Amino acid sequence: MTIKVRLFAILRERAGTDSLELDLPAGATVADALRALAQRPGLEALAQGAARIAVNREYADPATRIGPEDEVAVIPPVSGGENLTELTRVGDGVHVAITAQRLDLGPLLQFVADEHAGAVISFQGLPRDIPVLDYEAYGEMAIERMWAILTDCRARHGLCAIAAEHRVGAVRASEASITIAVSAPHRGEAFAGAREALDRIKAEVPIWKVEVDADGARVRPDGTLPT
Repeated sequence: MTIKVRLFAILRERAGTDSLELDLPAGATVADALRALAQRPGLEALAQGAARIAVNREYADPATRIGPEDEVAVIPPVSGGENLTELTRVGDGVHVAITAQRLDLGPLLQFVADEHAGAVISFQGLPRDIPVLDYEAYGEMAIERMWAILTDCRARHGLCAIAAEHRVGAVRASEASITIAVSAPHRGEAFAGAREALDRIKAEVPIWKVEVDADGARVRPDGTLPT
């Protein structure tokens, strides 16, 4: 069978393509796909566990079987795709968006406003000590992971509402790369929910960044494999 595999960030750069095809035996697993990918020029580091595989936009174990109709993607360490304008999902007290537009905290604060809330927490993350951060995302999976994270945080911490948005494309030092707003009956739950959501977005969502200095030189910082 033939499997189409999507590549992102540093793996796309090393392979010189954003997708490739693998010929694998029927019943092949994620581990088989990784071994085959590691034979391709530029992807040798995959033999040392330098990435995770997502199948149908969910992180998959090595023993997971894959078929020709599955959407398979290789996820390198995340630091924070395709070019996208905006992806949004809203409902049941949760709002998430990935957008190339400048972020505005105001609408998020309006979204989380609730008569039962005794506390509202907001946060903006900005580039630090670098003129520009250039973000890319595996958009379809990233929006689903953000939705799952915020939905889980709302339930776990008893939040009234929670909203988060993340930029893609070039983000300048004066602009936010991520915004989040949370409302809860008490400040403890609000702080805890916001902190967990931010930490998990950074650790789990397939979004990558490149640092761009004043001379235009681009450096991709080290990241960690998604959890």
